[in-house]
Amino acid sequence: MSGMKAIVYEEYGGPEVLRLKETEEPHAGPGQVRLKVMAAAVNPIDYKIRRGWMPQMGPAAFPAIPGVEAAGVVDEVGDGVTGVSVGDEVLGWTDTGAYAPYALATDVAPKPAGLDWETAAALPVATETSARVLDLLGVKEGETLLLHGAAGAVGGVGVQLAVARGATVIGTASPANHDYLRSLGAIPVAYGEGLADRVRAMAPKGVDAVYDAAGQGALPVSIELRGGTTDRVVTIADPAAADLGVTFSAGGGGRPIEAIAEYARLAAEGRLRVPVVRSFPLADAAAAHEESETGHSRGKLILRP
Repeated sequence: MSGMKAIVYEEYGGPEVLRLKETEEPHAGPGQVRLKVMAAAVNPIDYKIRRGWMPQMGPAAFPAIPGVEAAGVVDEVGDGVTGVSVGDEVLGWTDTGAYAPYALATDVAPKPAGLDWETAAALPVATETSARVLDLLGVKEGETLLLHGAAGAVGGVGVQLAVARGATVIGTASPANHDYLRSLGAIPVAYGEGLADRVRAMAPKGVDAVYDAAGQGALPVSIELRGGTTDRVVTIADPAAADLGVTFSAGGGGRPIEAIAEYARLAAEGRLRVPVVRSFPLADAAAAHEESETGHSRGKLILRP
């Protein structure tokens, strides 16, 4: 069997368990394509799985390759695959780990020619997550949405998609990111003590829905701002959700490939921003995870094989 050098981990732990090691090269099975990976995105879910915090999503066996989304060139097509050919440039979710020169995928969308590889790799999770949560919340024109973690990669996309629906978005972020949020169309407020009063000053009639993309303990104040109800409050990041009766949305359903293709087109045209803040060589995956765990990145971190 031919081999490749990929990032692997052989036990749960901190970033130091990530190593660049020789491993088997995967090959496309039925319904799959193989990608020559041009860029792989780093997501918070990656380090949570690596630390063993999400056993339901952990690897079936060690050694494991992290990563769930990538962009690349199709170089193998398995039996039964239609609409995708060798040489196509695509983006999407990987079936095998994305932190590798080659990865297998079932759900991919075409990459527009005008979209760079790094943005393409950063796009699937952020857009699918925010579109799913906004649908779950039923956000519509004329409503006010409170979005925690609005300056992050997922939160920033959420701001743009909600604004496109005609909603007013109040976004929590550190003061250093307030100008950035204004550029996305949000009304920024600082998180921390006194948040409820600051939000009420911006939305005296109250907020219609709350989207928590931060997971930093903002659910109690969110419930307060919703008048004491957990109705129309959704988090993608706070493990306290169940104790508070708040909906935790983790995805895992069907992958909306047609929608992702449309978001990719909008990004290529400059009508949707999915910022990439830093790109690392594949061998520096541990450093990328260290930065991801700080929770302060304004956009996506990318690995380049």
